[in-house]
Amino acid sequence: MKKNHYCLYLLLVITISSQSQESISKNAMGLRFGNDYGLEVEITYQKMLSSKNRLEIDGGWSSDNNTEAFRLIGIYQWYWKLDKDLFWYTGGGGGLGSWKTDDNYNNGYGDDNGIFMTFNGDIGIEYHFEDVPLQLSIDGRPGFVFNNYEKKDFSFNAGLGVRYKF
Repeated sequence: MKKNHYCLYLLLVITISSQSQESISKNAMGLRFGNDYGLEVEITYQKMLSSKNRLEIDGGWSSDNNTEAFRLIGIYQWYWKLDKDLFWYTGGGGGLGSWKTDDNYNNGYGDDNGIFMTFNGDIGIEYHFEDVPLQLSIDGRPGFVFNNYEKKDFSFNAGLGVRYKF
């Protein structure tokens, strides 16, 4: 019985490792447009660490009617091939940021500002074009935010990314 489990495990490892990762680039840089607390724009950089994982660093600015926020976030990601140029990924990380609200938002008590910390998950799909060094992604980032201006602990940021691969 142990031999059957070992053979099944070995077959699974060989199958997963035999899927080539040639479409993933060593580096990618671009923009990500999200919806966390209003419109959000991030400058994003991805660095491949191995054939199965990478690090993504994002610096972003978001704004709604009353508040502006800036954050820097790092996410460790694992990715897998779905089709020739289509991949899915998941990961987690965290970041720091700052926010500022105007006096109308805070019931007339004056401007308010502060810093916050976030812990995020990440799950998405991405497509890598063959003929041009371009990558498109759609992802979702659930997260816990501490000391934020919205006074809620849970956030969800859905985003569209466009990156140049090099």
